[in-house]
Amino acid sequence: MSHSPSEPHDPPARPLNRWGLGTLSLLQIVFLATILIALNYLAANHFTRIDLSRDRAYTLAPATTHYLTSRAITEHEKPIKWIMAFRRSSPFYERVRAIAEEYVRMSHGKIDLEIVDPLRSSDRTQEITAAYGLPLTKDLIVMDARTKGGAVSTEEKTANDILHPDKKETNHILHPNIKVIVAEDLAVYTAADGQRKITGFQGEDVLTARLVEAIEGRARKMVFLADKSQMDATSEDSPLNSLSKTLLFQNVELKGINLAGLSEIPADADGIALVAPKYDFSDEELAVLEQYWNHPKSAILVLLKPGEIPPKLRSFLRSHGVTPRRDRVISLTNDRINSTARGIFTYGVDFTKDFAGQTTILEGATSSLEVREGAEDLMNRQINPVGLIQAAEGFWGETKFGGKDTAFDEREDTKESLYLAASVTRGATGDDQFATQTSRMIVIANTDFLDPSRQHAENIDFLASSVNWLMNRQSLAGIGPRSLGTYKMPLLEAQVSFINRVNLFFLPAFLILAGAIIWSSRRA
Repeated sequence: MSHSPSEPHDPPARPLNRWGLGTLSLLQIVFLATILIALNYLAANHFTRIDLSRDRAYTLAPATTHYLTSRAITEHEKPIKWIMAFRRSSPFYERVRAIAEEYVRMSHGKIDLEIVDPLRSSDRTQEITAAYGLPLTKDLIVMDARTKGGAVSTEEKTANDILHPDKKETNHILHPNIKVIVAEDLAVYTAADGQRKITGFQGEDVLTARLVEAIEGRARKMVFLADKSQMDATSEDSPLNSLSKTLLFQNVELKGINLAGLSEIPADADGIALVAPKYDFSDEELAVLEQYWNHPKSAILVLLKPGEIPPKLRSFLRSHGVTPRRDRVISLTNDRINSTARGIFTYGVDFTKDFAGQTTILEGATSSLEVREGAEDLMNRQINPVGLIQAAEGFWGETKFGGKDTAFDEREDTKESLYLAASVTRGATGDDQFATQTSRMIVIANTDFLDPSRQHAENIDFLASSVNWLMNRQSLAGIGPRSLGTYKMPLLEAQVSFINRVNLFFLPAFLILAGAIIWSSRRA
């Protein structure tokens, strides 16, 4: 009997190593969890926020970010407490919450934000009411920048009844480092058709202004020499009122005084403003001005109206390297005179670095300034004038403005080194030890840019930065926040009807049809 060759046999199956598989699965789970945790950690600590809104509504302005990273915030002894008591139904809730959280992020934890809904957190609302004595009948934000414990408010008795002066009422005055912002302050209102409508949002402006007030405890004071100016202060839209509002957003209070009869500038004044000076100084008044200027840390803001420079003031400015010329800055476009001056911000001083290289427009009447930068006689006296806005190409200083056949005359007119604004420092600006003790002056050869109908955002930012530089608050210099407006989309009645049909009929029908097709394909 023959035997067939042996057929191959399958090797016996190896026993299943359950412990090995279990260990491998466990290691995979551990490694996956480690990777997920590491990715979450990196994403939480190293990320980039992108504002995709139309007007970058949730991105803080450079001036605000500078301040949030300045020593005023980083060296504050305690975190600054913000309590945002807003109803979720408030029209400003989401926008204010997002901006407030951005403040917290940019301050690196130096701002402690608490969001409270008075309707949902009644217990916490009662605690806030008891702590600050504020009835939460309106949406508001409380900023508490106190560095030490103490009373939240003090009581002051005042007589409000003239007929009964002995009858006094008790007023509760909050601590100087506690500020309150009501939701209505964040909006811009205009009256139209007898109704008050919201036309803009200025949340960042108000929040930054109140934050500065809370930290500093009091507003800086700039005195306005009212008896030397021709500026009208009675009109609501007057340039002087516009200046005052701009300064208030920088926590600077503008107070009018008369220089006549004063032996010195008030000691509590942090600066002097000369706005459209028309009437000249007497010898005694000029001596008071020079005495103030020669003190350390003095600050002078000069806004000039072309053609009306008092002789003694002009002599004072010339002695410090800035001479207002008797001309008008103009150009010719298609044989037409253009008196709206166009200038370029220079790299002259630290606070102009955010503006440097950008163009600006000064509407109205503008004269030119002669700025003697680097003059040896001025350097010997530790006086350093610097041009801040230089006239653009094509402009010149016309000395015979209003005459016939206007054209540039190199014998009488000025075209080179044509400045529209300048700064002056007196003292050892190059020595860090004494830099904060220097005296500072800003001269702008235009006042019409304050007119609300002629305002440009870059000029207001420049003015605000100039005032903060004068007050030795460089951290607030830079491009400021922008007020956000409301927008309307004009639609015809037929367009509105088509949109409604799409939303009510076509979209639901499309979803039902897609669902039916998917269901039918799965059944098949």
